[in-house]
Amino acid sequence: MEKNDLEELDNLLDRLDTPPAEAPVASAAPRDMSGLLRRIPVTLTLEVGEAEISLADLAAVNTGSVIELDKQAGEALDIRVNGTLIGRAEVVICGENYGLRITELNNLGLDALSS
Repeated sequence: MEKNDLEELDNLLDRLDTPPAEAPVASAAPRDMSGLLRRIPVTLTLEVGEAEISLADLAAVNTGSVIELDKQAGEALDIRVNGTLIGRAEVVICGENYGLRITELNNLGLDALSS
């Protein structure tokens, strides 16, 4: 190896031992994600109520069995989005399907997505 080659090799090794200078962090402007968020699919469910029963009682359930739920008849039902409670509603008939009429809606900051 020639002297120049050794010097080049030493320079390369020195650069490897020296930690790289940290790149400056660019301050990015906040992005408006509302357009993207509006397209994310969610599952909306209407919860009639719930009941806690033993496995023995569940094993005894047959067609025609009645299980009492924790909601009173006529009480507003829970609206859930992906399992999270967002409000309450009542059941209505929409043509041949069931629908829901919103009676109460929690403020989840979703109004920003409606524009």
